[in-house]
Amino acid sequence: MSDGRTFPILYGPLRPLMVGLGMGPGLSGVDLDDKTLHVRMGWAFRARIPRHHVTDARIVTARVGGIGVHGWRGRWLVNGSMKQIVGLDIDPAARALAIGFPVHLHYLALSLEDPDAFLAALKH
Repeated sequence: MSDGRTFPILYGPLRPLMVGLGMGPGLSGVDLDDKTLHVRMGWAFRARIPRHHVTDARIVTARVGGIGVHGWRGRWLVNGSMKQIVGLDIDPAARALAIGFPVHLHYLALSLEDPDAFLAALKH
């Protein structure tokens, strides 16, 4: 998988609003290559996470609150939908930019169009 693979963020009914805010599908996604996981949601979020720093990845069954980019104290949610959420534990913490400010990521939750394919690709 040296050339990488892209996994689209899942959007729900608020997709038109997210597009209008510059956080829509054309500017967002998760790129996975052999060494790095790149996450972006328009201008609001960017992260480069070394793959070997992802210590666990799983489907999140608990309900999440809100749409967009939210976080505090190293726990961040980047989503266009409250469905099909994947949670990533990151150790050591990775650096990211959230709304232009540097943050650390210990945990990142993402809404993905194909969470099962992402999890399978992440394992390989």
